[in-house]
Order: sequence, then structure tokens, then C-alpha cells
Amino acid sequence: MSQSGFSISEYHDIKPIYQKLDKLVSLPLQHIKPEAMDGYLNYYKTKCTKSREVYDKARQYIPGGVQHNLAFNYPFPLTFTKAEGAYLYDADGNQYIDFLQAGGPTVLGSNYAPVREKTIELINECGPSTGLLHEYEFKLAEIICRNIPSVDQFRMLGSGTEAVMGALRLARIKTGNKKIIKIGGAYHGWSDQMVYDLRIPGTRFFDAKGIPFMMHWHTQAVPPNDIDALESTLKWNRLRGGTAAVILEPLGPESGTYPVYKEFAQQARQLCDQYGALLIFDEVVTAFRVGMSGAQGYFGVNPDLTIFGKVVAGGYPAAGGIGGKAEYMDGLAAGLQGGKKVKVGGTMAANPLSCCAGYHTLLEIERTNACEKAGKAGDRITKGLNQLIDQYDLPFVAYNQGSICHLEAAGTLFVKIKLMKIKSVLDEINKRKKLMEEYGAAYMAEGVVTLAGSRLYCSLADTDEVIDEALNRFERVFKNVKK
Repeated sequence: MSQSGFSISEYHDIKPIYQKLDKLVSLPLQHIKPEAMDGYLNYYKTKCTKSREVYDKARQYIPGGVQHNLAFNYPFPLTFTKAEGAYLYDADGNQYIDFLQAGGPTVLGSNYAPVREKTIELINECGPSTGLLHEYEFKLAEIICRNIPSVDQFRMLGSGTEAVMGALRLARIKTGNKKIIKIGGAYHGWSDQMVYDLRIPGTRFFDAKGIPFMMHWHTQAVPPNDIDALESTLKWNRLRGGTAAVILEPLGPESGTYPVYKEFAQQARQLCDQYGALLIFDEVVTAFRVGMSGAQGYFGVNPDLTIFGKVVAGGYPAAGGIGGKAEYMDGLAAGLQGGKKVKVGGTMAANPLSCCAGYHTLLEIERTNACEKAGKAGDRITKGLNQLIDQYDLPFVAYNQGSICHLEAAGTLFVKIKLMKIKSVLDEINKRKKLMEEYGAAYMAEGVVTLAGSRLYCSLADTDEVIDEALNRFERVFKNVKK
């Protein structure tokens, strides 16, 4: 397997990562010194007044004051008005290094000019949407099929959640089976049947508010890295009518937050073949970020169906889709066809704007070798973070899979679920969640935007100078940790 063009320069050994994470969770919470935290909160009070005004108005009309889960930050969400490459600018004119990168889709950096220019041309010619066929639909599908090994055909939808819904329906009509097995802790969208065992393995129905119990009747979860549990579940399902599909993130649940050992995906492929289940890769984050052939190209494993999102629209709206072998993709309905077809749709799915942005984004990622370069930035910042962690004798854990970087200061997602002590477990999770928000606020006040204070996405725009400046800002936070 050639590693050329991939963001992952060396695959991690997961054992020491989990040992460090277990140690982090076993220790008392590592808070930022009160006087330093007061200074960070004062930054928001004095330097972010326009953001506060917008948020106060938004709360009158928007539940919680924000429309996106990534937008809320302690003590209040900032309003960003400009994005450019490696940087974001808020309504008060403050500059930040952007390691959120819109939640992962902007591998080229924010508001990448060549893609922006192409989308402006399209808007001037036909507008963002017509509801009818546009040439960019074909162009985007063709470049995806050309690069992703297992994909013969691609159907674009509005989001990853929609794509998962369609893929599970496809798996059921193609296999005649009903059970869906996921890896515990993974997020595969917020459809009723997938809001199960989210974020923390073993939580099962905890987040399933407003969803009838029976909606999860055919959804199952097995722990990350437990291939024996996966086989046992497949074997048990065979006695009860069979498994339709196993769905997994090839790097591990939560974009690799729970990293899996390198052979896991290949072993899952073998088990699916053995027990007659389809293998679905959720590559919403990894497709065109790990490499042009996705994580499946890196691992050399071909799933039956692949879930796409984020990068396929280059950071523009309506990013989602299903790709796979032609023998399965022919089960998707198009128009008013009859027969044994799965119903999917969406007025804004595959609109010209999204397809145009996605097509030119993929061309530019390919032309610039953006995946590998972003991966080198991820390696550089992870190495620097680990040096700072050692220098200041902190129990924090930093690791990366190419351009996807993880920084655990609270270990919120690694609290072990003990059903007999569920109240104390939930209390511990809530304490660590608040600590995670505290660090996120400190990083932001130092001018670094992260995903919830625990994940960083690097991009083509992250030069050595950008990374080194970011490390200086992280160091200012680490200096203020109260042991």
C-alpha cells in the first residue's frame, strides 16, 4: 500500500494513547489558575462586545442563541465576520488561528480564492439552484468515482445524516436483513435509529430524547477495537434473521477520537463477507482529508457503501452523499421510478452551487497535494503540543491522524460507563465537560479556534509559521494550569 499523497505519515500505536487517556481520567481535574481564567473571561467582556450584542439578540429568536452545535463556546459564542486561509476574524476585528476549519470540510483553508471565484461565476450565470440537472452534478460525481476505489456511482444529498439514512435503507433491501451494527461512541448523524450510543461507548439511549424506544430495536453497538464483540453480534444476529450492515468510521469513532488499531477495518471487512452483511464506511470527515482515495485508500479496504459529507462541497452548504458499488447503488430511486427502490430526495441536494464548489475543491486538493501538506501541519502541531505537555509536566494527551489532531485536557469522552454507579458517572462527565469548555475558552481568548477545545483540523493554509505561532499561544495556556 503506497502512502504517497496521504495525510497520515505514520499510523499510531493505539495502546500508549489509551494508557495515557486512562491516566488522564484517573487524575483530579487540571484546572486553569483562577486568576488566569479571570483574565481570559475578561477578554470576552472587554474585547468581544459586538459578539455579545449579536448573541443577546439571537437568543430572542433562536433556541440557545445559535443555529449550529459547533458555534457555542463558553462563556458565549463569538460572531465571526471574515474567514481567510488559516485565520478567522470576529465582529470586533480580533484575529484567530482557525483550527475548526468549519468542522473539517475546508482542507484548502477557509474561503479558498480559486474555489470562491468559480462559485461566483456560477451564481452570475444561473444562480445557486434551479431544481434541474446541471453539468456540475456529473463532474463532481465523476471525480469522486475516479478517486475513491470502491465507488462506481455517487448520489449527492443534503447532509451526512441523510446519506446514512439512505445507505441503511439500501443495505436492508439488498440483504433482506434488518440489524445495523455500529461502533460505540460514533456519530453517524441524528436520524432516530442512529441516535444510539453516541459520544461515549455504553451510553445507549442516553441522548435519544423524543425518540420512541422501538426506533432503536434494530440498532446495535459494539465497543471500539473489540473485533470479537463484533463477530459475536454478527453470529447472534444470524440466528435472528441476519445483519444488514456494519457501519464504522475507519479511523475510529468521533473522527478518530477513539482511535482503532490499523487492522480493524480489514477484519471488519472479512467478518461482513463471512456473515453476509454490507460494510459501510462513514467517510464524512476522512474522504479527501486523509487522501484523495479516502481512508479506505489508505487502509486498502473497500467498503460496499461510503458516506460522504463536508469536503464534497468544499465548505459550501448541502454536503452529503452515498457512493458505492453499482450493484447496490441501483437501489436508489431517481425521479418517479417504481420497483424495489429506496426513497431519497431533497430540494437542495446536488444544487449547482454545492456541486461546483465541491468539484473545484477536489481539483485543487489534488493539484496542490493539500492532504499531505495538511497532514504535515498536523504532525508539526502534535509534536509541538507533546513537547509542551512534557515541558510543563501535564497529563494531557495529544495525538493525530494526519491533519485531524486531538488534544485531550479533560478526557470527557473517556469516562468509563458503570451502570450501577450511573449518577456518579454522569456527575464526573459533567465536571469534565465544563473543564473542556474552560480550556476551549482559554484557547479562544489566546486567539486559537478549536472544536470544543479538544480537536483541531489542519489545512493547506497552515504553514510552519502559523503552526509555530499557534504553539506559542497554546503554551501561554499551559503555563497557567494549576496542578
